[in-house]
Amino acid sequence: MNKEDYKNIFVFVEQRENKIQNVALELLGKARELADVLGQEVYAMFLGNGIKNQAQELIAYGADKVLLCEDKNLEVYTTEPYTQAINQIINDYKPSIVFIGATTIGRDLGPRVAARVNTGLVADCTKLEINEEDHELWSTRPAFGGNLMATIVNPDHRPQMSTVRPGVMRKMPKDDSRKGEVVDVKINFDESKIKVKVLETVKKEAKVDITQAKILVSGGRGVANKEGFEKLAALADVLKGEVASSRAMVDAGIIEHDRQVGQTGKTVRPNMYMACGISGAIQHMAGMEDSEFIVAINKDKYAPIMQIADLGIVGDLHKIVPMLTERLKQEIKK
Repeated sequence: MNKEDYKNIFVFVEQRENKIQNVALELLGKARELADVLGQEVYAMFLGNGIKNQAQELIAYGADKVLLCEDKNLEVYTTEPYTQAINQIINDYKPSIVFIGATTIGRDLGPRVAARVNTGLVADCTKLEINEEDHELWSTRPAFGGNLMATIVNPDHRPQMSTVRPGVMRKMPKDDSRKGEVVDVKINFDESKIKVKVLETVKKEAKVDITQAKILVSGGRGVANKEGFEKLAALADVLKGEVASSRAMVDAGIIEHDRQVGQTGKTVRPNMYMACGISGAIQHMAGMEDSEFIVAINKDKYAPIMQIADLGIVGDLHKIVPMLTERLKQEIKK
């Protein structure tokens, strides 16, 4: 392999029901930043059916070229056709770097593509940077249950591939004046290998993704039990927010993993983050420290969370949270 043959940064643009997912726009912004360091271009790999009218939006968010792949096999995500499509694009265009969102789709797609193109994959990254000396991609991810951050390099194979946790990177401001090129790409599918067909999609009403919430009321070990989280839920309801949690309460089986904030959970940036009974371990703060306004309620005024809080309330959350909920209800009625 001649590494000099590989250049430019490619981003897999995840879409569901023809709606571009936020993680794709976040990755385009980061790719744009890194490509400017390398003096290279950003390519958006846009797969689906009937999606051409959205290609310009990807250019507005940082792409120089959009590789548009429209086909009936790509209308709904299934592993084999998407893997074949990305594999063909990588073989034809030889990107130096490929980014995929660490979503349920990305975590299925990334490893299969990496195996087919014979390269490594750094999964669930929270930080991406270019080393100034050799221009290698440095991908950082939590290791050993979030107790250590590992920075991983792939010096011998191309492309350098990473899946990236949603909510970690920031979208660049949308610029509708940006110019770019949309390239129609025809994928040569091997239909004999496509064994799975989606016959029907049955939807289940899902909770709001905490990465999209504007207000989060989050509980830690101090909340203690389900009854404690019911108090947080009542406050979140008044604030029109969502309930979140630290890892301790997820491990205790009190709240679902999709509500977890932190290095081994989700990274969030709400307008307000209320940390109730959360001491503020490094692993947790890494997932919420970029929140716009942080309120901490804790018995310990020296808890680490108090060091990053904009407003700290020292006291028993089991008394404070219900009082705060009732007071807010009264204010809303006025």
